[in-house]
Amino acid sequence: MSRVGNKPVNIVSGVKVAVSGQTVSVEGPLGKLDFTFRPQISVAVEGTNVVVKRDSDERESKALHGLTRSLIENMVEGVTKGFEKKLEIIGVGWNAKLQGTKVVLNIGFCHDVPIQLPDGVSAECPNPTQIVLTGSDKQMVGQTAAVIRAVRPPEPYKGKGIRYQGEYVKRK
Repeated sequence: MSRVGNKPVNIVSGVKVAVSGQTVSVEGPLGKLDFTFRPQISVAVEGTNVVVKRDSDERESKALHGLTRSLIENMVEGVTKGFEKKLEIIGVGWNAKLQGTKVVLNIGFCHDVPIQLPDGVSAECPNPTQIVLTGSDKQMVGQTAAVIRAVRPPEPYKGKGIRYQGEYVKRK
């Protein structure tokens, strides 16, 4: 039962962490997240820390130990600060707009492409060529951004497409 290389996760004030069986629940100002961890791992709340331990030093147990600790830390950060992904649309006349819980992309096809946002993820378009996705679940925000980007990924010849803000596209 070692904890080599991993520090405990600090619980920020205003966040409640509960462990019941194999499930960790984190509740904070921006929502509630749940995570079911593997049986090789044990999780305990000690004061203002969440301590993750493993039952053996096998390779899989070590990997699950670090993964579980990182996921719990991301849950605590998500319910306090939230996560954000920014996408840019590069192309003449290409744009995006919001219609309720859908992002509608006009990106050079003969039709508009509507993308339904999942629960827990919200979007805004500060200008027609920019999409900002926010939410408390890091995986869900990243997956939604990847789905939107996959509709028209950046191409290497003219650089047109949907890309993450700051993403470098190697031109040919």
